Amino acid sequence: MSQSRPADAFRHRSTPRIFCIGRNYAKHIEELNSSLPGAECVIFMKPASSLVAPEEAITLPTNLGEIHHEAELVIEMGHGGRDIRAEVTREHISAVGLGLDLTLRGVQTELKNSGEPWERAKAFDHSAPLAPLVALTPDIDLSDLHFQLTVDGQVRQAGHTSHMLVDVESLIAVVSQTWHLLPGDLIFTGTPEGVGPIEPGQHLALSGAGLAAAEWTIA
Repeated sequence: MSQSRPADAFRHRSTPRIFCIGRNYAKHIEELNSSLPGAECVIFMKPASSLVAPEEAITLPTNLGEIHHEAELVIEMGHGGRDIRAEVTREHISAVGLGLDLTLRGVQTELKNSGEPWERAKAFDHSAPLAPLVALTPDIDLSDLHFQLTVDGQVRQAGHTSHMLVDVESLIAVVSQTWHLLPGDLIFTGTPEGVGPIEPGQHLALSGAGLAAAEWTIA
């Protein structure tokens, strides 16, 4: 496996940006009784304070309702660009890994029902635990990656990137239509089905073939 780098390195970048994709797996859309996205991807952002390095304790908001786990493939941009064509976006990726998009589910439902942005449900501190990233090499097929999340040793989510509604290369192209992507930018690519609540004291572990594993405990 290629050398990996710890997630907390990103917190020291001067302008870290974390782009997140919503509703990119059909079965996850079904389990939340949501609607399929339109022509454009659902995109939201998280601040650098949302990142949590492996082995660090995850501290969650209290008294705001259930917080759900969402396991995702994460990509790191190595080269920037605007209006990047999908057929060349792989050349702009430096590394891949796994992460969690933690979500205040009840808050998100309220925001969706009122048509408001999702930040209060998605962008709180420690909402994006990030495993070490591994360099993207020619043998890594972005459309054929398995990954899973276990909670206290029990498999909660098992995903495969072939089930994405919008593939990784196309996601980069779409995001770059609005933002000039920069080296080091992260894109969380969406979650498969199986999301559910997490609680203090639980142990979370992400893993995937060819990807770096990581573990956290909820404080």
